[in-house]
Amino acid sequence: MDTTPETCLTEFMPLAGVLLRRVLLTCLALPAFAQWDDTLLKPFVMNHRAAAASPADVSFLLDAPAGKDGFIRVRNGHFVKPDGQRIRFWGVHLTDWSRGSVELPPKEDTPMWAATLARFGVNIVRLHFLDLPSPRGIVDSTRADSRAFDPRQLDRLDYEIAEFKKRGIYVDLNLNVGRSYKAGDGVHDFDKIQRAKDLTLFDPRLIELEKEYAKQLLTHVNPYTRTEYRNEPSIAIVELLNENAIYQGFRAPTPYYDQELTDLYNAWLRKNRTPEQLQKLREEAGREEAGVAADAPVPRLAGNQTAAAPQDRYEIEIAFFMDLENTFYQDMSGYLKNTLGVKAPITGTADHSHTSSPYTMLASLSKLDIVDGHIYWQHPGSPPPVNTPMVNDPLNSTVVQLSRTAFSGKPYTVSETNHPFPNDWASEGIPIIAAYASFQDWDAVIMYTFEPKLSPDWKPYIGDPFDISLDPIRMTEMATGALTFLRGDVRPALQTVARTYSHDEVVASRKLPRTEAPYFTPGFPLALPLQHAVRIQSLDGRPTEKFAAVETNPIVSDTKELSWYTSPDKTGPEKTGLVTVDTARTQALIGFVPSNHKAVRNLSAEISNRFASIVLSSLDSKPISSSDKMLLTAACRAANTNMKWNDTRTRSQGGESPSLIEPVAGTITLRNLEAAREVSISALDGSGRPIGDPIAAKKTAEGWALRLGDPVTTWYVITR
Repeated sequence: MDTTPETCLTEFMPLAGVLLRRVLLTCLALPAFAQWDDTLLKPFVMNHRAAAASPADVSFLLDAPAGKDGFIRVRNGHFVKPDGQRIRFWGVHLTDWSRGSVELPPKEDTPMWAATLARFGVNIVRLHFLDLPSPRGIVDSTRADSRAFDPRQLDRLDYEIAEFKKRGIYVDLNLNVGRSYKAGDGVHDFDKIQRAKDLTLFDPRLIELEKEYAKQLLTHVNPYTRTEYRNEPSIAIVELLNENAIYQGFRAPTPYYDQELTDLYNAWLRKNRTPEQLQKLREEAGREEAGVAADAPVPRLAGNQTAAAPQDRYEIEIAFFMDLENTFYQDMSGYLKNTLGVKAPITGTADHSHTSSPYTMLASLSKLDIVDGHIYWQHPGSPPPVNTPMVNDPLNSTVVQLSRTAFSGKPYTVSETNHPFPNDWASEGIPIIAAYASFQDWDAVIMYTFEPKLSPDWKPYIGDPFDISLDPIRMTEMATGALTFLRGDVRPALQTVARTYSHDEVVASRKLPRTEAPYFTPGFPLALPLQHAVRIQSLDGRPTEKFAAVETNPIVSDTKELSWYTSPDKTGPEKTGLVTVDTARTQALIGFVPSNHKAVRNLSAEISNRFASIVLSSLDSKPISSSDKMLLTAACRAANTNMKWNDTRTRSQGGESPSLIEPVAGTITLRNLEAAREVSISALDGSGRPIGDPIAAKKTAEGWALRLGDPVTTWYVITR
């Protein structure tokens, strides 16, 4: 079926002062899944302010206070505590991204928000956009420059970090994310460069200001912890930049920076190439024919010239940009470590564009302490398809795309990921990433984003594609995700497939077509990361070896704990994918559950919903077969009241409080429970408190049958 949209509109949505580009589809040619029955939607809202003691509290996973034994280190490619014990991070962002939200809450609310995150198993918070002007960030907005902090905002930050620390929550501290510049900063064209993305990698004044900001923040004494941030062990990660990279074809925002980059290029050429090579480059650029002197600057390739550029000119320019990035990261990380004495591991920026090769960028980033990646399933700014289930597309899944970046000997963090709203299938996202991140033995997974609401009277609804704080599905799944990932319920892969690239392959990968995405490694079987762990061994070694084919239905992990069923005999909306997780302490059925008729060792389901994510985790660390207390999340889809879809369900409008869910309705059966005499289930409300009395399970020939769907909820506690 032709899935090319006949018409695409671009809409800019203002969200908390940020313009979000969304692609709106008006075509009728996209694949349409069977119509959803919206009469099944029922109100269910999260209520963090009302939360008290909850039987679903998983804060026991955290080791409070954060950093009590000293600094997080890197050993054998993973994060460890000072005693050498592994530590993984499961987290969220705070960003002040969505309407009504705040990154640095009033101090009277901060303990409540810190306790909320701990209760859901969050043990790291990525503090993003701190460099925005007050009252959003910490930069003093009353000044004519961006070079000082707002005292009230800085005090809120200090108190927030101290409250996180008390509860065992570490911090990923971002240095340069959203900073803009003013006349007093001494920055050329300050009013034309917005956040100066990419320019921060090479402009001396911007780099000077980055170092100044880092020094001011990292040498600041937090009065509540009584430590400078460079000496604060609850700071687990320091990030230099956010989603910055520069490649051949780069077009600077103003002529000043374009000329500055060309001057840097020519200075690099004079240092690294012979006069004969420079003359050849001028000839290839056509300067001789134009009558330009032989010592004229060599121009850089324009974006539309790179594909057809002579190979030597193309390779030389890539070498320049690789060296430019490496110089920046070595200089900045060296400044933090050697001059300021920062003790936390440092990461440069994230691999964030999966439609192009990452390897030239990773050549410099992999020399730092950590390698990082970002990915979203069908980001609102992405082209079609939209609102389709990931379980039907495993080879393009977030797991496969993220897996391209992991590097041998380095911790791998996923510091941004999400299944953005609205997506009818978003319940699949968190359970799948938690399971496969554990299988791949990654070191951190951080959801973008959790947004504390400033007003106690804020009406609960899902107000933003990325904000999970009031999403009744993604929020409750954070708890079972924490159990899955932090405890390592899914075992790491038995085999790690390492791949090497020669320098020539790294350079050539930038010219490979998008059909080679996301790995840009011809012949690489995209099912491999769902079967084994994968790592980059070298970007300057042997050429990549050939890979063996991988079975794709089902795709079974080498531990036999994860299976991805793909219904290859069906196409488009007829596909009915399913992921199963079958471990001792966490088990799950994720996807088109009724169509697949699958069960795991202690869990089966007979439900009326065509799609669901059902995750069962032990709360007492015993195997499910003998556990006395278990957490169950059962989710189908979420929406807002009065939200309207177009006919192809590719665009939505409107929506208000309260948030709605389609409850998972039917029966789950707990099988093979050891010595169980009785089993009961308690539905939980949006604050994590039981709704009414526990309901006894029915003993059947198959096991213990538990009814779901009434009362309306997405999570339950099961006891016996």
